[in-house]
Amino acid sequence: MQEMENLSADLFTFAEFDAESGERTGYSDYSYWKCTVRVFLKNWVAVALLVLLAALLLFTFIQPFLPAQKSPTEIYNDPATGMQIRNLAPCKAFWFGTNSIGQDLWSRIWSGTRTSLLIAFTVGVFEIFMGIAFGAAWGYIRRLDRFMTELYNVLRNVPTVILLMLLAYILRPGFKTMVIAMCTTGWLGMALFIRNQIVIIRDREYNLASRCLGTPTRRIIMKNLLPYLVSVIMLQTALSIPGTIGWEVFLTYIGIGLPVSIPSLGNLVNEGRMIMMSPDLRYQLIFPTLVLSFITISLYMLGNAFSDASDPRNHV
Repeated sequence: MQEMENLSADLFTFAEFDAESGERTGYSDYSYWKCTVRVFLKNWVAVALLVLLAALLLFTFIQPFLPAQKSPTEIYNDPATGMQIRNLAPCKAFWFGTNSIGQDLWSRIWSGTRTSLLIAFTVGVFEIFMGIAFGAAWGYIRRLDRFMTELYNVLRNVPTVILLMLLAYILRPGFKTMVIAMCTTGWLGMALFIRNQIVIIRDREYNLASRCLGTPTRRIIMKNLLPYLVSVIMLQTALSIPGTIGWEVFLTYIGIGLPVSIPSLGNLVNEGRMIMMSPDLRYQLIFPTLVLSFITISLYMLGNAFSDASDPRNHV
């Protein structure tokens, strides 16, 4: 006590009252997307798959411009005999071998991958926008619920395979036909999923407060509802792309897919399937299947990883 009394008053400075500082609230530098990226980068498996998948996609689209690349549709003949180089095993001249008519399997696989990915991304983007728009309106606007439910039931009860077969027979087989056929009903699953999620959160307190304040419906959907569903939307988006590739392979498998003249993963898998009983020719099925499996599995795992990373509950 004696020592405290001997302390000099010069050691202390009185703090002045600042009304503005008193009213200032706590500051947080939290950023949703920065935290999402940070949590995603902690998953080293997902990061490794992302790097490998990005490298594969980049190579797929620059492969035709690399030197010493063969045409995916040209039939190659033996210069000595003039005969087609059929079913040649992988070698230095043909890295993945040739198929039953002498076409280079290496070039056909990458050309087929480009075709399947273009179909998948085109259909996926359409499914995302159509599914989100239809599902958000279906789930939030109550007076549209009955009409949209009946419309969904009518479209959903039409077997997808039969509808795709009809469109494939009515329209000329090709890339555009495949995209139209898949876009016809492919968005229904996304729409129902978004609708169910919005029904769960549409009557929460902040949405009721927004309606009481006269906030437009479009703004409530865009600002209050859809941002809350970012994680599940990203997961469904990532799953729709491999799902579309799977449909393309299936339609080709049953004979109503792309023409044989257009290389695609579906065509390549179907060609390899027909000769898989011959051990010497199984490479024609193994190579395209490996590429297809890597793309679909990677997209599935990346979708799950990004879904977890975009969940605010995982942000610290």
